[in-house]
Amino acid sequence: MRERRRQQTRAEILEAAWRLAERDGIAALSLRELATEVGMRAPSLYTYFESKAAIYDAMFAQGYRELDAMKAGLELDPDDPVGTLERNIEAFVDFCGESLARFQLMFTPAVPGWQPSAEAYAVSVTTYERSVEDFARLGIEELRHFDLLTALLSGLASQQLANDPGGDRWRRLSREAAEMYLAHVHKGRGQP
Repeated sequence: MRERRRQQTRAEILEAAWRLAERDGIAALSLRELATEVGMRAPSLYTYFESKAAIYDAMFAQGYRELDAMKAGLELDPDDPVGTLERNIEAFVDFCGESLARFQLMFTPAVPGWQPSAEAYAVSVTTYERSVEDFARLGIEELRHFDLLTALLSGLASQQLANDPGGDRWRRLSREAAEMYLAHVHKGRGQP
């Protein structure tokens, strides 16, 4: 019972941290405001998280678990690599567009001096490795090609967030981006 309550309080703290990060920016997260938001004093937060970095770590890992859940809902159709990649690009841009704070924490060095702990980083590595395996089914087999895909995805998401938040200007480029990317990856192989 006590552990369940502890986990519930941790979840409430993380939920409040995300709200504040969306309002003020991920790097501006204040422990004092966070404690007030959940009805406690700042020192009491240390009962649930050992440091501000630990809160960022939990948020980072949560973001990657949410990305995994989103990706799990997407079908990978090797018979339609362009359409599959297009849907994945759209879903990723949408995922990033749902939370600027989450995008910044997961994909940029927005928090000065913070790096995810080994434990938190391991969650992102698991997501990356699953993605490498998934996209290999579309013929994206070389690691450098997958790295290029991650740059394409994060670039489109970044442009969307920076220049048309809530819109779809860069999201609409998903089909063209998929065609261009796969043409590059598959050139010389006789694949679409």
